[in-house]
Amino acid sequence: MAPPSHNVANIVVPTIVLPSLILSLPLILVSKILKRAKRSLFGEKIAGKVVLITGASSGIGEHLAYEYARRGARLALVARREDRLREVANKARTLGSPDVITIQADISKSEDCKRLIDEAVNHFGQLNHLVNNAGIMQSGELLEDCTQISDYERTMEVNFWGNVRTTHHAIPHLRKSKGRIIAISSVMSWYPIPKSTFYSASKAAVSAFFETLRVELGSDIGITIVTPGVVDSEMTSSVDEAELGDTPVMPTVLCAKSIVNSACRGDNYLTEPFWMKMFYLVHLICPEFTHWSNHRKVAAAKKTSHKKTN
Repeated sequence: MAPPSHNVANIVVPTIVLPSLILSLPLILVSKILKRAKRSLFGEKIAGKVVLITGASSGIGEHLAYEYARRGARLALVARREDRLREVANKARTLGSPDVITIQADISKSEDCKRLIDEAVNHFGQLNHLVNNAGIMQSGELLEDCTQISDYERTMEVNFWGNVRTTHHAIPHLRKSKGRIIAISSVMSWYPIPKSTFYSASKAAVSAFFETLRVELGSDIGITIVTPGVVDSEMTSSVDEAELGDTPVMPTVLCAKSIVNSACRGDNYLTEPFWMKMFYLVHLICPEFTHWSNHRKVAAAKKTSHKKTN
């Protein structure tokens, strides 16, 4: 039996909070619009500042490098594929970056996370933006069809722990520069998509981690949490077209531009493309619809899986 205090709270809290929220909503919206307009007009000038991007050899990370380069930022580009990094670095220089270094590293390794921050700071003497972009999406399957769960441990190691370790080593330098962390999460962190159990869990962990870290750091270091939808990249090219369905694929260059704009405005959150936010509202207000829609996908996936095994 629930304590009396809980029963009282169940009645009093909604009675106070819901009407207050409804009454204050117009003021909140106006305030957000005015703040966004101000930040857009007087946003951060990134020219000459130092930006470190993980997962910079392809996809969103590659195009973030180009977008920051166009704005005159100095770049530390991190990835495992050194040959691709050199190509991205050369193009970034032609687009306007005055100084670009490449760092071959695997963020699933703790020692590499420390080394990449040390190399960037030793070269540039500072760090202004840390873009935690590196991530992997392993070929999806239903959990009950998974024979080796350990095969997916690397997803959490790269997508979550790689971000945590890199951020931990970067915080002292970002605090000195009053810098910003850009965390690339995913709409899958809050919208359930069948056959992405482990990837979704890793991205939900990223969002929750940086939400809490923002509170801990206060105003010393800004944090922009980005939840992209389906973006044209090497990662999404490995996803079965049947799983994507009719979902429009966003050009990577547009996504990268939106992310840099958002970071320079000092936004706390960015969902790109914008219309994806509607799915968040639907899932929040009517999760039954989300579950019904996805149950149909699961049923179709099981049917396909059954055919393959027979």
